[in-house]
Amino acid sequence: MKIMLITGASRGIGAATALLAAAQGYSLALHYHTNEAAAERIASQARALGARAECFQADIASEEQVIKMFTEIDSTIGPVSVLVNNAGILERQMRLEEMDAQRMHRIFAVNAIGQMVCAREAFKRMALKFGGSGGSIVNVSSIAARTGSPFEYIDYAASKGAIDTFTVGLAKEAAAEGVRVNGIRPALIHTDIHASGGDPGRIERLSGRIPMGRGGMAEEVAEAILFLASDKSSYSTGTFIDVSGGIL
Repeated sequence: MKIMLITGASRGIGAATALLAAAQGYSLALHYHTNEAAAERIASQARALGARAECFQADIASEEQVIKMFTEIDSTIGPVSVLVNNAGILERQMRLEEMDAQRMHRIFAVNAIGQMVCAREAFKRMALKFGGSGGSIVNVSSIAARTGSPFEYIDYAASKGAIDTFTVGLAKEAAAEGVRVNGIRPALIHTDIHASGGDPGRIERLSGRIPMGRGGMAEEVAEAILFLASDKSSYSTGTFIDVSGGIL
């Protein structure tokens, strides 16, 4: 039985990944930060597809809470064999000269350090040297790591750039321990994260810049995540799939 932990599973890409994974036979640990009701709705839908699904709360920016979450998953379902490192935040669009350090710390605490701590805890459970049987980590980055998101979210873009570098480094460290580490870089996906940045119509506003001429769907990102999580990508580590409609 493969146990998949999806962080940020209550909405958007995380929710779509949970339902696809449920249909493919994974047991699910669904993380949420504040919206328990939304996470439970996804869990209920996953159970209807025949999967075991349990919800776990944590602030990914807190190392203590991340450790507690993994311990609870161990005792409730079992040690994770797949981590989808999806939880992430952004804040209102602005240029660098308007940003304060507190905002930057908030962004990096979740998007970079939080993902790294989650990966560390997952690795401890997957690695052969710790008695694990191997596993897969998929880090959800962003095409912003390559474009820089100027005039909008360069702090968010920088945090995702850090995750790209981390993905490559950890992939090399983890390979001999049976753990594969890969990344996904979505762009302009129809989720409510754009409203969090104060621009709910962002995809429509920028659609002319997308070679494919449309925004992506969370389910399209989920397909790429499940491919990297599965044995179908068994010879891939330290690699990325851009789910970006052609944005490079």
